[in-house]
Amino acid sequence: MLNKYLIPFFFILLVSCNDSTSSKLPSINGDTILKHLEELSADKYLGRMPCGPTDQMTVDYISDALKELGIKPGNNGSYFQEVPLLTIDGDISETMAIKYPDKQEIWKKGKDFVIHSERKVDNIGFKDSELVFCGYGIVDEKLGWNDYEGIDMKGKTAVVLVNDPGYGGEDQQFFKGDIMTYYGRWTYKYDEADRQGADGLIIIHEKNSAGYPWFVVQSSWTGPQQGLSGIDRSNDCGVKGWITLDNAVKLFENAGYDFTTEIKKARTKDFKPFSLKGKATASLDNHYSECISNNVIGFIEGSKYPEEYIVYTAHWDHIGIGKVVAGDSIYNGALDNASGVAAVLSIAESFAKANTRPERSVVFLFVTAEEQGLLGSEYYAENPIFPLAKTVCNLNIDGVNPAGPMKDFTIVGKGHSEMDQFAEKAAIAQGRYILDEQEPEKGYFFRSDHFNFAKKGVPALYGDGGYDHVEKGKEYAKAFKDDFIANNYHAPSDEFDPEKWDVNGMIQDAQIYFNIGYNISNSRDWPKWYEDSEFSRKKPTVKD
Repeated sequence: MLNKYLIPFFFILLVSCNDSTSSKLPSINGDTILKHLEELSADKYLGRMPCGPTDQMTVDYISDALKELGIKPGNNGSYFQEVPLLTIDGDISETMAIKYPDKQEIWKKGKDFVIHSERKVDNIGFKDSELVFCGYGIVDEKLGWNDYEGIDMKGKTAVVLVNDPGYGGEDQQFFKGDIMTYYGRWTYKYDEADRQGADGLIIIHEKNSAGYPWFVVQSSWTGPQQGLSGIDRSNDCGVKGWITLDNAVKLFENAGYDFTTEIKKARTKDFKPFSLKGKATASLDNHYSECISNNVIGFIEGSKYPEEYIVYTAHWDHIGIGKVVAGDSIYNGALDNASGVAAVLSIAESFAKANTRPERSVVFLFVTAEEQGLLGSEYYAENPIFPLAKTVCNLNIDGVNPAGPMKDFTIVGKGHSEMDQFAEKAAIAQGRYILDEQEPEKGYFFRSDHFNFAKKGVPALYGDGGYDHVEKGKEYAKAFKDDFIANNYHAPSDEFDPEKWDVNGMIQDAQIYFNIGYNISNSRDWPKWYEDSEFSRKKPTVKD
């Protein structure tokens, strides 16, 4: 199969000449990546929905692959860590009515809005709930910022902007400018609306600020939604959702406000929330169930420091069966993230075939329910199999580059930790250069499983190549990425394409991840967070 993708001689040299020891190490096997990628993205897996009909088939396939490599089970003799999930399939009302003093507007489900609930109840919604514009939905005492200042949100629904106030401004120090902070993520906005006691929360979607088109909102927030079970959500917002930008503009106009003007005001500390003079009514009929999905865990025990851990992660799930697009309803998730699972399995193979075991233990963690809110990694971070205080670093792969070999290695969230330095050393050895995150406004650092490790103090690396093609340059690389986001991201068309996809880019990314992890696993280095990062950890005890 790999014969279709003959690697140019110069590229072999770039990949193999990683450092002084690399010639003694096995190289990433492209056939391994393609085998696992094609298998896990096949239609028979039905989009790998956690707790869906192919959940067990998926985790069995991954655990069998680890077993074949001779990699030990990571959870007291088992390859599985049970993750309890609550699945809620909400039947959204066909319309949302917005009632004004002198008229009423009707929004249509899917086209104009989507809503869901995280509460385990049969029926829920809001009726004549006053809509209040609450800026970006941010509260931070240290910054002196409060978008909910002076208003009691009980009986009201907050309408907030996506992203944060720094995006699109001239001051790159203000909320980190175009680099999205955690305040810009929908997860934060949900949590803050919960704390404010609001009836509901509606986020205004805007493609550039969000980082994805409205179709992604439709596909991701309709159909079954999952959360960790056993959590009391009785005080959370009853209903959370999204509306289109066009409807938001009309909402402001009907209330007598200019949308653009009010956005500018929302970017200042002087902003005060205000009523949009409309009252919303919509509802959900919920069907819910609880189930057990699984993280898959294997590890290679360290030869010298077995109680210190390097953790690789990739999420195995996708979003299952969804809205029919061009006659297809299976959301295969080939790039997102069968490719990441395949890459980590190829890295595990390289570690397993190395002549000597790494000095530190190396863990291969394949998590469930990433697409539903990073749930599998959240559960692991709250219930770690291997102590987080002894976890040296996390290397997370969420999609590997299918466009071919690149000159760049782009770090998502560059500037947070010394993992940048380890990545740069490995990139230079590969003949590549480090590139700053090219779309920091999209908040990718908060959108994959490494984030749950970062929140617990574990330095994490998340990156890939994809912006400067070795032969075809930056324009080709950008066009390739843009086409995927516009047409394939979270769509049934995210399928393995053997004619268009070039495995050499996947090999290149898997190889750099292997090299970084291998070098750290055979060192006494403990990567640190930079002082200006919002993340930190206590200095670990190092055994010499």
